[in-house]
Amino acid sequence: MGAVAVLAVLTGRKLRPAAVWAIAALSVLALACWQLWPDAQWAEALFVMSVALTISALIALVTRRLLVAVVLAGALLAILRAASSAKEKVTDLALHAYEFVSFLTSWPAIAALWLNHRFYAAALLAALAATAVLAAIAWRIDGTRLRRRYVLAAVPICAALVWCAAAAKGERWHTEFYSVDNHLGFFFSSWSETVEALLRGQVMEAAARASGAPFTVPASCEPASRPPHIILIHEESVVQPSHFPALSYDRSVDPFFHSHDGKLHRLRVETYGGASWLTEFSVMTGLSAHLSGGLRNFVQSVMTGKVRDTLPQALARCGYRTIAVHPMLRAYLSIGRFLTGVGISEILDAKDQGSKWANDRDRFYFGNALAEIERHIMASNQPIFVFIETMATHGAYDYAYMPEEKVPGGGPGTSPEMHEYLRRLSMAHIDYDAMRADLVRRFPGERFLIVHYGDHQPTATLPLLGLSDSTTIEDVMRSGNEAAFITYYVVDGVGYAPPPLPALDRLAVPYLGTVILEAAGLPLSEVYRERKRLMALCDGRYHDCSARGEILNFHRRLIDSKLMDAL
Repeated sequence: MGAVAVLAVLTGRKLRPAAVWAIAALSVLALACWQLWPDAQWAEALFVMSVALTISALIALVTRRLLVAVVLAGALLAILRAASSAKEKVTDLALHAYEFVSFLTSWPAIAALWLNHRFYAAALLAALAATAVLAAIAWRIDGTRLRRRYVLAAVPICAALVWCAAAAKGERWHTEFYSVDNHLGFFFSSWSETVEALLRGQVMEAAARASGAPFTVPASCEPASRPPHIILIHEESVVQPSHFPALSYDRSVDPFFHSHDGKLHRLRVETYGGASWLTEFSVMTGLSAHLSGGLRNFVQSVMTGKVRDTLPQALARCGYRTIAVHPMLRAYLSIGRFLTGVGISEILDAKDQGSKWANDRDRFYFGNALAEIERHIMASNQPIFVFIETMATHGAYDYAYMPEEKVPGGGPGTSPEMHEYLRRLSMAHIDYDAMRADLVRRFPGERFLIVHYGDHQPTATLPLLGLSDSTTIEDVMRSGNEAAFITYYVVDGVGYAPPPLPALDRLAVPYLGTVILEAAGLPLSEVYRERKRLMALCDGRYHDCSARGEILNFHRRLIDSKLMDAL
């Protein structure tokens, strides 16, 4: 068929309609093979194919030329697939429709693409130019002249096929943010939440009008006394064993979960078994991913650089140097871009730390953080904020992590995966106590506020939640099982006595930043004073606050104050 097309171009003749229809049929067959290889996911392939047919029908409706529709639709699919793959290589993230819209409507983003990724930008321009040439050739040799009334009838049929295919393939995975097998399927699926946000007028749900004046943010803050250094530890996949009364475990680990007041404080997070970025987002921005609708799984990426007066920015305003010690490469899921966007001025990623494993023991990250703190204290009187993420307690739990370590696990009758989790938890407890002792020994006279929290529960808790081992993370997220979203937070002090903590049954994760600022004795901006008021009004809840209108009004005031971008 390609030879026929070339011959038509050279002779100036048009292809017969039968030849064009044959080319179209072969194109559909090629697309089917492309989508089904190497994994035969029929529903996903049917979804992409039905979208492609709908696009082709719309182009044919305008041009009345079948070959032109086939060329333009095929080129669009190829360009989108290549763009998504290129984006994944750079950021570990596939192309999402919302990012596509944001990019096309932002000249700075286009300029940044040309400045930072000129090869990809040039390749995109070349692909668009080639598409234009091919479309012009197709226009010249296309012998079909489709009747618009027939094409118009085909459009709703193709659209109905899209709807049926979408229903057949089901909802996207909760963790599909970073695990994308079908780039085109992911991109086309993401249009639903993108259109939802565009119609709503903002990513985060907000009231139509604000009741209350816009917030003002001071240029600086003046603490009443020299504030403590702050160490914030994101304990990966950690939940307190006492959350499960039937669990048999060594009770010596319980003090790990007790704050300076000797009490356990429960944290309500918004994910289970994975998607740590949702907890990172809430801790740093003070916002709930739940209130971004269908974009909630992608909110960290979508809202990067679009939220101001974040926790790190509030600390920097009070004179803190802000640094992150992260177990992954900064390119992973664009975590470096997010942390920089919320105000972390320096990032030590896995490469910077000389990490050799994907899940080094906690003491590895603590040692690197303490070394940086020591260098800082020797050179400056400035307080420092260090955000640390750990990895040892991360799944999977079907193998023994550091089997040479003889530490307590689960008691009799404990499932193998929970036993392994408890082993790793014992090591985390040991490493935390050692790090705390090091602070006392190495920095006499210095004051530290230490806060650590569990970002989500490990999948080893499934049986304890009344769920089978075969239950997926997606099933848990849809189950409404409130017990699956409870972890903990701890506020501790070294040479420093934190003030009393909120007397709440549980604290929603977006309020944790407010608790940290208060625990450090720092003056609160208007934004954080409002968060403190909402925390009391909502009894520690956020997205499910009974006074939902107050939360939405808060969001509108953030938007009106230009402290949060609407889109």
